[in-house]
Order: sequence, then C-alpha cells, then structure tokens
Amino acid sequence: MKRALKIVALIVAVLIVLVLVVPLFVNVNTFKPQIESELSSALGREVKVGDLRLSIFGGSVSADDLSISEDPAFGKQPFVRAKALDIGVKVLPLVFSKALEVTDLAIDQPQVALWRNAAGKWNFSSLGNKPVSEARPAEKPNPPGKAAATDALKHAAAPLAKAEGNAASPGSQDPPGDDPPSSPTPSSNPNLSVEKLMIKNGTISMANISTHEKPQVYSNVNITVDNFAFGASFPFQLTANLPGGGNAKLEGRAGPIDASDATLTPLRAKITVSGLDLAASGFVPPDSGLGGVVKFDGTISSNGHVAEASGTASLAKLKASPKGSPASQPVNLKFSIPYQLEKQSGDLDADVTLGKALVKLTGTYQIEAATTILNMKMAADKMPVDDLVTLLPALGVTLPAGSRLEGGTLTANFTINGPLDKLVINGPVQLANTKLAGFDLGSKLSAIEALTRTKTGQDTTIQNFSADAHASPQGIVTENINLNLPALGVITGNGTISPQNALNYQMNAKISGVVGGLAQVAGLGNKNAGIPFLIEGTTSDPKFLPNMKGLLNQFNPAQGQNPASNILNGLGGLLGKKPKP
Repeated sequence: MKRALKIVALIVAVLIVLVLVVPLFVNVNTFKPQIESELSSALGREVKVGDLRLSIFGGSVSADDLSISEDPAFGKQPFVRAKALDIGVKVLPLVFSKALEVTDLAIDQPQVALWRNAAGKWNFSSLGNKPVSEARPAEKPNPPGKAAATDALKHAAAPLAKAEGNAASPGSQDPPGDDPPSSPTPSSNPNLSVEKLMIKNGTISMANISTHEKPQVYSNVNITVDNFAFGASFPFQLTANLPGGGNAKLEGRAGPIDASDATLTPLRAKITVSGLDLAASGFVPPDSGLGGVVKFDGTISSNGHVAEASGTASLAKLKASPKGSPASQPVNLKFSIPYQLEKQSGDLDADVTLGKALVKLTGTYQIEAATTILNMKMAADKMPVDDLVTLLPALGVTLPAGSRLEGGTLTANFTINGPLDKLVINGPVQLANTKLAGFDLGSKLSAIEALTRTKTGQDTTIQNFSADAHASPQGIVTENINLNLPALGVITGNGTISPQNALNYQMNAKISGVVGGLAQVAGLGNKNAGIPFLIEGTTSDPKFLPNMKGLLNQFNPAQGQNPASNILNGLGGLLGKKPKP
C-alpha cells in the first residue's frame, strides 16, 4: 500500500514539475508569427492573435484575442473579433520537437460582421481566394488547424445568414446526412484540416450596406464542426438566437469550400426555427405591415448555384396590412422555394391553409438592395367563409360594426406584383351563399324598403357577390360589383375604399319585390331603371344616401316625365338624409 502511494506521489510530482518547468523551455509565442502568417495566407485577410499561453494539463495553446481584417471593398473595421482563442495541440511533439500540431480549435465570443452590397455580394465571399500580401507568403505548407477554424466560422455562419436573412433562403428534402450535391471550384487550401472546430457564444451582425439599414443581430451563436477540411464535406451544427426573438438550429453537412466564392459552397442541412418575430426581426420592410411569429421545420440545400428551401411553417398572430391587427388563428404553410444564387431570384410554390381554407401561391421573386420584388398569382377556390373570418382583421378588412360573416364560400384569383412594401393586387373575387349577420341592409335603405314594401330582416342574406378588385397602398378600387340579395334584388355599382377605410360608392338597386305606389308615382316602376344611391362613411359605419342626381337622370322630359319636387324630397326624407343634388 505504501509502495502504491509512493508511486502516485511520484507521478503527481512529475506532473507538477512538467507544469512548472515545461513552459520555461517551450516559448509558445515563437509560434505566433507562423500562426498569423499561415492564417493570413489561408484566409486572404490579415490575421492577428494575442500573446500565446501554454496549458500542459489542458493540452492547448490559448490567446487573449483574435482579429481578422475586412475585405477592403467593405470598409476597414475587422471582419471578426474574438475575445479568446484556444488551440488544442499534441503536447509531446510540442515539448520534445517544438512542433505545433493542432487537433482542435475553440473561438470564444467572436463578433462577426456580415455585410452585403447593392450587387448582392457578401464580405465573406472573398475569404480564402487570394493572398493577403505578395510580400508575406506562407513559409511552410499549411498545417492542420487554425486557418480552417477561422474560415469555418465564416462558412458556418453563412447558412444562418442565408436561411434567416433572405426571403429566398433555400432547401431540399434530401436527408442532412447525405453529402451536398456539388462540383465547387477546388479550394486553394486543400491541406488544411482540423478534427474539431467550436465557435462559442458568438454574435453575428448582418446588414445591406447600400441601404444603411439597421443590422440584424444574431446572438449566442454556437457552431461545432467535425473533421473540417477545405477540400471535403464536413458535418456541422449551429444554434443561435434570432433578431427580434426566437431561435434557430441547423444540422447537416457543408463543403468542399468554393475557393472562388465562399457563398457558393455546397450545403445540405435540416433547419428548425421557432419564435421568429417577423416585424421585430427586420426581415420584412416596416412599411409593408407584415408581421407574425414564425415556426418552421424543413431543409435547406445548395449545390453552389441553385439553393432551395422546403418544409412546413406556421404563422401565428399574422398581420398582412399596415391597418390590420393580428389574426387570432395561426396560418399554416407548405412550400418549396428555389433560389438562383448569382441572379438573387427564384420561384415560389406554396400552399397556405387556414382550417379547411386553401390558398395556392405560385410565381417568382427578385431580391434587390432595399426590398424583394414579387410577381405572383394567388388562387383560392370556394374557401369556407367560417374559416376565413379570423383572418379578416389581419388583412385590414373591417365589417360594419356589430356584424359578422356566416357560412358560404369565397373564391378569388389575384395577381400580386411589386415590392413587399408596395404590393399591387388585382383580380376577381366572389362570395356565395353567405350571410352578413347583424346587419339590416333594408333598414339602411329605408327609402327602398318603403318603395317596395320589402323587408330584409336583421341579417342580410347574400346569394352572390362578385367584383373586380384592385388593392394598392393608395386604397382599394372595386368595379363591376354585382350583389344579389334574395330579399331585395340586385345591386350593382363601383367605388373605392381609402387607406383610412373611407367609402365612396355609386350604386344602383334593381328591386325584385312588388313596387309600391310611391315608386310608381315617382316613375320607378320600370325594373330596368333601378334606384340609384350612394354609400359613404367608413367600412365600420357605412352611410347610405339617395343619389338624386342619378335619380333625375332616369327621367326623360321628352316622354313627359317630370315628377314634382315634393316627390324627390319625400324620397330623401324616407332615407332620413338630406338629398344630394
């Protein structure tokens, strides 16, 4: 027993001696110029590291800081700054041969700046494709380790920038474990490799420098890369907190790294996003009025030329109009979005569901410096109205106070064109067999009700409503309105709704009921003529007024039609409004 204790004590003593003595004989700072030179050569950027320290027990060399210079086309501030750098090394070669053999890398609290210019180029695109200076060539072939780690930081952050920073983020249904389909330009650093690379507690700022927009900030970024090599695909994991709230996780494979443009590096990964607040994130223009909280599960993939995103998503508290309010029910999406990396454009194919209501979206998009341009079609066939009513507030649709739509179906076929914050929507819309409960149209049209002796009741039953709609930031224009009310007749006309929901409609009612005596005296017995009226006020409080000018235009003096002024005044009195001249 005493002998065993002596052996243990001897081993401990030797270890203590090694810890105390070895650093006296191994000055790791002698490796600093080599590390900086090889990293600079590998990345094509000037790299600086702080004073190095050796940890025998930890088997690592550490530095207080790390900085990587920016592409000159994007400014002079560093591309990467890190609080600390830990390099895992093999201790015996370091002690006995003074050779630095790297096994793994850990970069602590890096701050990374990802900038995009008006041409769509990213500042990390040029990493690794040219030397930092002809006067500072690498003295030796690049050893495994450090350079790969810093470049991996750039590349591993790129999928997050693509997947969350662009509406065109791509993906595929292939499993993350498969190698990405690719034929990239061979890497200029094919011999660089490291067993493990870790980015801990990083912060990534991303913005378009041509628009001077506020950067989107990803916090608590953690990246793990195994068996990294420039010339091969490698597995990675990435987690991050998203701008405006929520978090994302990517897990898959990337590489080989494209030496001509790092953004063209092949990638395939599974992505999960939860709690992403669209309005707070900055991913959509503030003026667009778009908002909601996104949850997404899917895949992203890129072959270096075409990227694709596909999967399913739910959007809670959807807001789709500047004057809208959040929807009470979530909207679900199933989509596939290819993206041409060089052209910054692609196609969109999505199914949007709300209960049993289904909307199909197809078309194209083009990403520009300040916004995204859409050229799409929306097709919705016989959607149940009862499933849509919860979405009306999100679209900024306001019904008359105290009323609600019940039953029936909605059919719409729209074109959607323009930038996200200035979309123009055109197309026909139709409501069938529905009811505007809690709204008595007959009482609003009291003159018509008196003329025809027709009662519409407390609810307004709509057999059919159709119109050609045009919606833009300037308001809504509806033409060729045709409203068939079984209890009243057919109402036609045209009009507008301002951005403030003000109404301006000229309508005509053709009565289907028994025409009363007052109508016959006024010369309105001809069903083809109808009764003209106006709708003013707001969508929540519409005002129905007699259109006296339209009424007078129906009379033909040549045929002896000249009703007394008291008849016209009587019509205005029935409406309880002052007649319009």
